[in-house]
Amino acid sequence: MNETLKRLIPRALRPACRELVFQRAMKRFLADPMACARAGHPVLRDLVYGWGNEPSSAQDEYLAACIVEASAAEGPILECGSGLSTLIVGEIARRRGLAHWALEHTTRWAATVIARLERYGIDRTTLCVAPLRDHGDFAWYAPPLEKMPASFALVVCDGPPGTTRGGRYGLAPVVGDRLEPGCVLLLDDAGRDEERAIAKRWQEELGATIEVCGRAKPYIRMTCAAD
Repeated sequence: MNETLKRLIPRALRPACRELVFQRAMKRFLADPMACARAGHPVLRDLVYGWGNEPSSAQDEYLAACIVEASAAEGPILECGSGLSTLIVGEIARRRGLAHWALEHTTRWAATVIARLERYGIDRTTLCVAPLRDHGDFAWYAPPLEKMPASFALVVCDGPPGTTRGGRYGLAPVVGDRLEPGCVLLLDDAGRDEERAIAKRWQEELGATIEVCGRAKPYIRMTCAAD
């Protein structure tokens, strides 16, 4: 749906319109995910609009990267935070028979995302309600490590919220030992100073490379050191 049409829709009708746009876009995405794997693809943009959380939601450039990296991953996928990207990555994981774990600290939001996963038959995703816990110098999720895979080949990181003490840094000290050599990390919101500083710390602690990608809403692609 183009921007002009969106502005012409009466405010009272916008939620119903978003839902209709989302359903149609999901149908097209599920028919051929790889056909949508480029920034600016109209299906991805309609998914973002239909999801209805544009200021916080992943944008089309980041979602396209999620499709590409999930399609190339050779092992389990970890997602920090949940939302539209959970459906995108979850469908790729389902098709490829990969484990996909997502951590979400908000019970109500987790229920919303789980309902969407179930609606579209995306059944390889384990979405855990993992409250934010004090880890000393930072706060981060309290993941059920004993139940999770021993290693991950891809991390999609769009949480916890930037207002969390320490931001998203906790990934490295809490689950860094489960990141496979060559593991790819996609860190959203690279336009923020805090995210770039966290990426620098991860670079040192994980021996990772850093590449800033995207124009409209930059994100960071990192690759952990190989053995």
